[in-house]
Amino acid sequence: MRRALLVAVLILLFALPALPVPEFWITQLNYIGMFSLVALGLVLLTGIGGLTSFGQAAFVGIGAYATALLTTRYGLSPWLGLVVGLAVTVVVALVLALLTLRMSGHYLPLATICWALSLNFTMANMEFLGKYDGLLGVPALSIFGFSLREGRGIYLLIWAIAVLAALGVRNLLDSRPGRAIRALNGATTMAEAMGVSTFRYKVIIFVVAAMLACISGWLFAHVQRTVNPSPFGLKMGIEYLFMAVVGGVGTVGGAFVGAAVFKVIEDQLKELLPALLGGSGNYEIIVLGIVLVLIIKYAPKGLWPYVASRFPAAPRARSTAERLSAGAKPQPGELLLDVDKVRKEFGGLVAVNDVSFQIRAGEIVGLIGPNGAGKSTTFNLVSGVLSLTRGAVSFRGGRVSGLPSREIARRGMSRTFQHVKMIADMTVLENVTLGSYLRGSSGTARAMLRLDRAEELRLFAEAEVQLERIGMAAQMHELAGNLALGPQRLMEIARALCSDPALLLLDEPAAGLRLKEKQALAEVLRQLKREGMSILLVEHDMEFVMGLTDRIVVMEFGTKLIEGTPDEVQASPAVMAAYLGTEH
Repeated sequence: MRRALLVAVLILLFALPALPVPEFWITQLNYIGMFSLVALGLVLLTGIGGLTSFGQAAFVGIGAYATALLTTRYGLSPWLGLVVGLAVTVVVALVLALLTLRMSGHYLPLATICWALSLNFTMANMEFLGKYDGLLGVPALSIFGFSLREGRGIYLLIWAIAVLAALGVRNLLDSRPGRAIRALNGATTMAEAMGVSTFRYKVIIFVVAAMLACISGWLFAHVQRTVNPSPFGLKMGIEYLFMAVVGGVGTVGGAFVGAAVFKVIEDQLKELLPALLGGSGNYEIIVLGIVLVLIIKYAPKGLWPYVASRFPAAPRARSTAERLSAGAKPQPGELLLDVDKVRKEFGGLVAVNDVSFQIRAGEIVGLIGPNGAGKSTTFNLVSGVLSLTRGAVSFRGGRVSGLPSREIARRGMSRTFQHVKMIADMTVLENVTLGSYLRGSSGTARAMLRLDRAEELRLFAEAEVQLERIGMAAQMHELAGNLALGPQRLMEIARALCSDPALLLLDEPAAGLRLKEKQALAEVLRQLKREGMSILLVEHDMEFVMGLTDRIVVMEFGTKLIEGTPDEVQASPAVMAAYLGTEH
């Protein structure tokens, strides 16, 4: 039903110029279409990526000034102006991204304010750009000799670009790079452990958002037929962010709803409020501010998600593609992991003190100890989440200590987390498919053009197999955030298995599971062992560990207390003292 409604809206949208619609509303829709392009970029950047930007209006200005300068001063084609504007935008966006995107917290929004003011000030003070007067006489666009001077003429171009941009963003979000982008907002540690370069994707969405703003500016210049710095200042940057938040900053449809609500309400209030209040002034800003506060309070996800929830999307069809081919596994008994005297200091605190152990192919090794023993810290040192103070970690004969977790994942090591890390508003199937990120290759451009479908089907087929393997096939289309803790942990294991690892690192996988779920999990792990996979297991459930592992490493106060078989560990007086506080 959602698809049918969308098709009907698009048909009506593109039929409007041929209908007896007043010119005023055609003009309004033209501005809504241009504003929507900027808001679409903010959906990617802020709503999905979690990177708040107040500076998108500056990129609108780059697109507008580039085409205005080339067409008015040099008599060049407006279409060349678009190409040049996009090229300049990409260069500027890359420089700004490299300078600012490593910032976190409130520093990044402050940085976007700074460069937005700087770019706007530059536009307003350059002699060849006309300073504050700007550039006049920008020519109208034309296509194949057909002039787009009138509002109805350029309407179809604006909305064709806006709809294509929306399809591109939607396609991107429903793809391998899209799942990585959706992990940027609060799940970067997990994404890096799955092999994702999160900084690279931050740069990508920053550049894509800037390019969408540039295209909006190019259209704006040829609609207005004049360009000056006023529409590209910080005030407009804040308003673009307002549009995205009102419509639904995490949704493609929200960009259009927000732009429409903002434009229509703002224009109507400019007429209505002075008449009601008996004086002129920018009263609409006050009302818009109140509207924003009310929406944040009562519809924090924006207007579009509220509407879309009334028309639920159909679940994804079962993939009929072949699953991904598995890589070569190490030979049984081959030395797989060598942890050599690893040490981690946090200031003056020694959390892990010269711990050493090895794992050979086909083994399940347990890492146990009382709370605070240093198990999870050791686990994070092995997987690259934490850096070593000294010591070395080697995997399959190559040193991996000092490498980021994404590079360690690329070498065949995959992990789960002590505290479940997932993307709550994605389905279980999509979360698990993120685990196969390194087994795909499609990039951003292919995703936006929908050229990655064959690979996507194989990635989803792999995820479905792994979910069936752990007994979660019936829950694959549920939102991950709706699951109880036990199923969430199972989902993490399925995600880790999707990467086809040689070594599986499980951080307390049985925590929160019921008895039958633990028994099923233990059988899955035994089956993986029979298939040649090695497992490093951190766990508090002694019964689970003793009945599953080949060897156990016991830690206490950051040091290795003992290493041996389950029977040897159970019989050790030192272990009993560590757990019970006294020897027996």
